[in-house]
Parts: sequence; structure tokens; C-alpha cells
Amino acid sequence: MLEEAFSCYQPELLGMLYHFIGNFEDARDALQETFIKCWKHRDQVVEISNLKAWIFRIALNTGRDMRQTAWRRRKRPLPEDPGTLATGGEGPEHEVEHREQLSLIRQAVSRLRTEEQEVFLLRQNAQLTYEQIADTVGIPTGTVKTRMRLALIHLREALAQTE
Repeated sequence: MLEEAFSCYQPELLGMLYHFIGNFEDARDALQETFIKCWKHRDQVVEISNLKAWIFRIALNTGRDMRQTAWRRRKRPLPEDPGTLATGGEGPEHEVEHREQLSLIRQAVSRLRTEEQEVFLLRQNAQLTYEQIADTVGIPTGTVKTRMRLALIHLREALAQTE
């Protein structure tokens, strides 16, 4: 049960951890550490009402720990498959423009307050509901909505300045 759930959520977990930590290798390490922590407490799985929120809470806490120890390291960009960026018959100009847009978005997300960044990444990358995010982070649903609203406002402002 735990292995299946972890396998199912792995892409979202890795994406969230990468955007939260800012370094792909550290995100992969945090993902492995998350699985180890989950596995050590697998006997509690039957008592957990929201397995997805539980796994993401462990990942988020692991990411926080990793982020604190990795703050001195340079961020290395996530390797991207050029084939996934180009759509249809559009040329290299479109690919370059798309990469620049992704870079601007990543920079804007990285400048959010930690609380806003966590909520935003859990919603966008992990596609958790507001209730699941509240369970994961341990805050009321109303606070999650407020942090998400503030994150979106700050992102819009940051991206508007780049135009």
C-alpha cells in the first residue's frame, strides 16, 4: 500500500522538492530520504486518514531540512528534455522563449516567502486540495487560501515587472 502510493506520488513529490530546494540532486536525495522516513513508520499507515497528505508532510519537512543545509550550494537547473519544450513544428526561437519563461517563473517562485512557496508548490506541483495542504502543513484551510492568494499576487507582480 505505501509503496504503491509513494510510487504514484513520486513525480509530484520530486517536482515539489526541486522547486522548494532549488537543486535537482538535493531534491532526489530528499525524495529518497522521504521514502526511508515513510518506510520506517509504515506500521502507522493503517491509522492515517489521508495518506497523500501524510507523505507530502514528510516530504515537505525533509525538504525544509535539506533546504537549510543546502542554502550555500549553487542551484543547478533541472535538466530538461528539449523534445518536451518544442511543440508541433515550431522552431528553436519558440524553444528559447519557452526556456526563458520557465526560468522567469522559477525565479519568481523562489522569491516567494517560504510559507507562500510551500502552499503554491503543494497546490501546483502536487495538485493537493486546500484541505490536503492544510493537513500537510498543519494550518487551517483559510490560512492555506490566504497564503495561496498572496503567492499568486506576488507572482503576478514579479512576472509583470519582467515584461
